[in-house]
Amino acid sequence: MFTIRRLMAGDFVLMKAMTTMFGEAFGEVDTYTGNPPRTAYIARLMERDDFIALAAIVDGSVVGGLVAYEFQKFEQERREIYIYDLAVAIAHRRKGIATALIEELRGIAVARSAYVIFVQADRGDEAAISLYTKAGSGSEVLHFDIAVRRD
Repeated sequence: MFTIRRLMAGDFVLMKAMTTMFGEAFGEVDTYTGNPPRTAYIARLMERDDFIALAAIVDGSVVGGLVAYEFQKFEQERREIYIYDLAVAIAHRRKGIATALIEELRGIAVARSAYVIFVQADRGDEAAISLYTKAGSGSEVLHFDIAVRRD
């Protein structure tokens, strides 16, 4: 059995464990753990109301996680929430953890009067596409990375 916990300021150990779990689940350990941010950076981030980190915990270990950001819209007084990362450790997949994380985020979205939660999935990532299809509707979009100019 697992529990879902919203990580708050001071939950540094759980946040680090979740970051490590993301790296392992995505096969990108160096990206997630090779250049860790300073504690002060994580503290400021976790204190922000628009940063949402949810951890799925089994016997004190983080086995799943979701990180999302809330955006304040300009065209109307409304909010939307973007799921930036969502993963479950390989040994704990197919147990409803990812769905439970999304459901917990839905509750947060309702409490904040958000009108939508959105997420990206890569073509070929059939597990993610299946999960997100069950949770909502999809549309084809293109994603572009724009390099930041550095002088």
